[in-house]
Amino acid sequence: MPVSEQQYQQTIQFMYQQLPMFTRVGAAAYKPDLQNTILLAERLGNPHLKLKCVHIAGTNGKGSCSSLLAASLQKAGYKTALYTSPHIVDFRERIRINGEQIPKDYVVQFIANHKGLISEINPSFFELTVVMAFSYFAAQEVDIAVIEVGLGGMLDSTHIIMPEVAVITNISNDHGYLLGHSLQEIATQKAGIIKPKIPVVIGETQPETEIIFTTRAFILNSPIFFAAKTYHAVSTEVRNLRQYFKIIDQASMNILTVCTDLMGSYQSKNIITVLNTLEVLKSRGWNLQAINYENVFENTKQLTGIRGRFDIVHQQPDLILDVSHNEAGIQELFSQLNKKNYARLHIICGFVKDKELDHILQFFPQQGSYYFVEASIPRALSRDELQSMAAEKGLQGTAYPTVEAALKTAMAVAQSDDGVIVTGSFFILEEAYRYAETNLH
Repeated sequence: MPVSEQQYQQTIQFMYQQLPMFTRVGAAAYKPDLQNTILLAERLGNPHLKLKCVHIAGTNGKGSCSSLLAASLQKAGYKTALYTSPHIVDFRERIRINGEQIPKDYVVQFIANHKGLISEINPSFFELTVVMAFSYFAAQEVDIAVIEVGLGGMLDSTHIIMPEVAVITNISNDHGYLLGHSLQEIATQKAGIIKPKIPVVIGETQPETEIIFTTRAFILNSPIFFAAKTYHAVSTEVRNLRQYFKIIDQASMNILTVCTDLMGSYQSKNIITVLNTLEVLKSRGWNLQAINYENVFENTKQLTGIRGRFDIVHQQPDLILDVSHNEAGIQELFSQLNKKNYARLHIICGFVKDKELDHILQFFPQQGSYYFVEASIPRALSRDELQSMAAEKGLQGTAYPTVEAALKTAMAVAQSDDGVIVTGSFFILEEAYRYAETNLH
């Protein structure tokens, strides 16, 4: 029986209020072991054991890689599940099959049926969400599930799966207070997803972390592939909100022209990572002959629903929504914006309290116009404190009470050749998408 919107919203509020949620409250919600996840999964019949999976970790790019890979597998004719986090607007964005979000009635019934179990185990929001996803995917008998790691790898709730292939996109500084303050420490956590005799694809090759991955792969007898050593990619042009890359397979010396609707030249790193992953899946018996690499990524947003990756939602002036929220992500974002040659940048930003903003803010351009905001979550850094910290870095602007107020002002003053960018916390983007969908056409 279909549930009402009110029942669905009440269920989501129950999950937010009863279960500690990392994206809202921070480290207090982080459970540094897999005990709850294992116990939940056991009580629900270990649904993850019925799934064929690809497991994707990394500091940046794992969401894009997950969607690019899911889109490819859909085009190959496989019933493809996709688990990502966090969501931007609706909780159901996290759990999809062939791009379709998990039904509201499944979410409501799952929580209603298991309230006793939830009370007994007291899982985190993420632990429960992961097991809900696995239960749904198993019930729907998907062919393959692309599973994005939430945080780290070794102790992440998704770690209970045994994948066909593991993927680690890159390593940079983020969540240092939980994962470690050096690239080597962070890499050690993320290398935890490498399983015995299961191949692993490494996206970016980094001198500081390569030895971490190769050592673990050697100990576990796991074949290891470095995408950046096999493929070389160059962005060639952007046309009609599609960008084109020339990809050189350095082993065969074949050259491909690949098209994608995910903007940002940094997507080249994600594309070669996924190409390498597809080749590994082929070697493990997956029939991918139906896909053409030249156009397999061109409708990724439509096929998977991914948002927030240099997403241009309005033109003249361009309004770009981007989830970059750590050092490497912000560097990539402004490197991309520099290539656009906007007359002026209007930058709406908000962060959470536990980000190392002293390092992040140094990558923001001093010549931009700044609009400081805060998300309506306990973990949000206050807009006034952000404004003060930014001023110390020479970034001048005004604090606004809401994202809507900031966007309304920025879009009113921006000229047609300016760029308006919204970045930082996922929750900032939630409010920006809601405003854009309601007010901009």
